[in-house]
Amino acid sequence: MDAKEIILNIRKIVRSINLESKRIQKEFGVSIPQLLTLVYLNEQEEFKARQSDIKRYLNLNASTVTGLMYRLEAKGYVAKLPKTGDKRVTYVSLTKKGKDVIENSPGLLHTELKDKLENMTPHQFEEVKKASDLLVNVLGAKDMSASPVLTDHEPANVQ
Repeated sequence: MDAKEIILNIRKIVRSINLESKRIQKEFGVSIPQLLTLVYLNEQEEFKARQSDIKRYLNLNASTVTGLMYRLEAKGYVAKLPKTGDKRVTYVSLTKKGKDVIENSPGLLHTELKDKLENMTPHQFEEVKKASDLLVNVLGAKDMSASPVLTDHEPANVQ
């Protein structure tokens, strides 16, 4: 049994994710988690959400999301707004500048992958799912957080 092909395929997957992350960072000045945050806010009512909602959506820890919000606010892509009547609650709101980033950014690799998976036959989909579950178990990553694709600028959320 030769595991070389499987290892090379995993390396290709990791490399494609890393290249996409670097391209997004270079072309648009945001990391993929930052872009996902902007997309999430764009989909929310009144283009705003609580930081805890963003944390749950991205499946990241609170300190990582705080860092994301700080960087997005510094770039003018989001603004923090206190909740009317309760100053303890703060909303993060998408700005016009943040909306422009979304409108100019390309589709993400994981979005394309999701679309392709949804267009598979049920049998093909089940085969891919079984293989990916097996790989996760072989790599000992079953209990690892499934946070968004990370860049060098974002700390990992490993449990």
